[in-house]
Amino acid sequence: MTSGTIVGNRSDEGEDTPEPERRRLVVPAAAVIVAGIAAVAGVLWSVFDLPLGVDLAVYRSGALAVLHGEALYEPLRALPNSAQGLPFTYPPVAALLFLPLVLVPWQVATGLLGAASILALGLAIRLALDHEERQLGGRAVTALVLAALVLAPVRDTLGLGQINLVLMGLVMVDVLTLRGSRWSGVLTGVAAAIKLTPLIFVPHLFLVGRRADAARAIATFLGLNVAATLLLPGDTWKFWASAMLGGNKATANGWPGNQSVNGLVHRLVGDGPRVLAAVAVVSIGCLIVAAMLVRRPHREGRPLDALLGMAMCGLVISPISWPHHWVWVVPLLVVLLCRMGTLGGWLLLSALAVVFTVVSLYFFTVWDVHLHHHQGPAWVLPHTIASNAYLVAAAISVLAVVRTTRTVSSPGWRRRDPRFGERTTSAMPGNTK
Repeated sequence: MTSGTIVGNRSDEGEDTPEPERRRLVVPAAAVIVAGIAAVAGVLWSVFDLPLGVDLAVYRSGALAVLHGEALYEPLRALPNSAQGLPFTYPPVAALLFLPLVLVPWQVATGLLGAASILALGLAIRLALDHEERQLGGRAVTALVLAALVLAPVRDTLGLGQINLVLMGLVMVDVLTLRGSRWSGVLTGVAAAIKLTPLIFVPHLFLVGRRADAARAIATFLGLNVAATLLLPGDTWKFWASAMLGGNKATANGWPGNQSVNGLVHRLVGDGPRVLAAVAVVSIGCLIVAAMLVRRPHREGRPLDALLGMAMCGLVISPISWPHHWVWVVPLLVVLLCRMGTLGGWLLLSALAVVFTVVSLYFFTVWDVHLHHHQGPAWVLPHTIASNAYLVAAAISVLAVVRTTRTVSSPGWRRRDPRFGERTTSAMPGNTK
C-alpha cells in the first residue's frame, strides 16, 4: 500500500504537494483557520449583540461548584454577569469532566474548547466525505469548514461555548470508524454521560445489529454515573430526581427556540393536560419510523445515512432542542451536496436549499416572523412554518436522503462491518481472497 493510498484514500495521481511539505503546512493552516474562525465568530456575535461563552461560563461554574463542595443544582455563585441565573442542566458526570476547564484561565479554556469544536467539525466533514467516497484534499475540507461557520447551529455552538460539535464528533468516530473494535460503543457512552441526548444512539447500535457495542455504551454510561454517585451522591440524587426535568423550566415549551416535537405541539395547541400525551404519541411515532429507516441503509453499506436518520429523530423527540443542538445538519448537508448528481437531484436541490436557508438565516426566519405574527391573519402561515423551521427542514432533508438511491455502495465501510460477511469483502476492488 502506498502512502498516497493511506492519506485520505487518494491515489498518488494528481497530488500537487509532496507528503512532507503537506505535513509542514498543517500547523500554519490550522493557525489560520483558528484565527479566521475567531474573527468571524467575533463579528457575528457583535452583529447580534450576544455575549461570548455563556454556556462555557456555566460549565466552568459547575466545575467550580464541585471543586468547592457547593451544590451543583442550586444557583451558581461563580457565574459572570452575562450568565447570571442560568442553571447547570447537565449530569454530575459532566461537571467532573469539566474540571480541566477551571484549571486554566478563561481565555485559555475558551480557546481550547473552540479548537476542539473546530477539529470535531472538520472531522465530521471528513467522515461524511469519506462515506460518500469523495476524494477531496485538505484545502477543500478547510473551505467546507469555513462555509459551515455560516450555519446557525455551528455559529451558536462556537459563540456560546457549547460542546455539541465535540459530542457529535465522539459519536461519529465511535459509530463510523471504531466498529468491530473492542472500544466501539465507549465514546457513545461517554457522550451520553456528559449530555443525555446522545443516548438515542444506543438503540441505534442495537437496531443495526451491533449489540456488543450497544452494551459497551450502556456499561460506559452506567459506570461513569456510578462513579459520579460515589463522588457526588447528593448532586447525583437531585439531578435524577428533579433537576433533569426541571433544568429548563424557566423557558416555555412553546418558545420558538425549542425546535422539537414538544415545542411544535405546544406552539400549535398551547398548554393543557392532553399536550403531554400528544407529544408522547408523536415522539413514539418518530421513533418507530426511525427504527424502520435505519436498518436498510446500514445493511446496504451506508451507515452514515442510518446515523443521520437517528440523529434527526433524537433532535425531534428531545423535550428541548435549541438551534445549537442541530449541528448534525453539517454532515447531513455534506451528504446532500455529494449526491446532487444522483437520482432525485431536484429533490436534493430543494432539500439543500431549505436546510441551508433555515440553519444559516435562523434569526431572519424564526425570530422575525415570530415577532410580527400578531400583525394579521396573513402572518399565521408564515409564522407557523418559520416557528417550526428546523423540523420542516429535517423532514424534507431526511426524505431526500431516503429517496436517493446510491449507485455505488461504500465497500470500505462494508469491509469493517463483519455483518456483511465474505461475499461483500470479496467484491471489494483489490481483494484477492
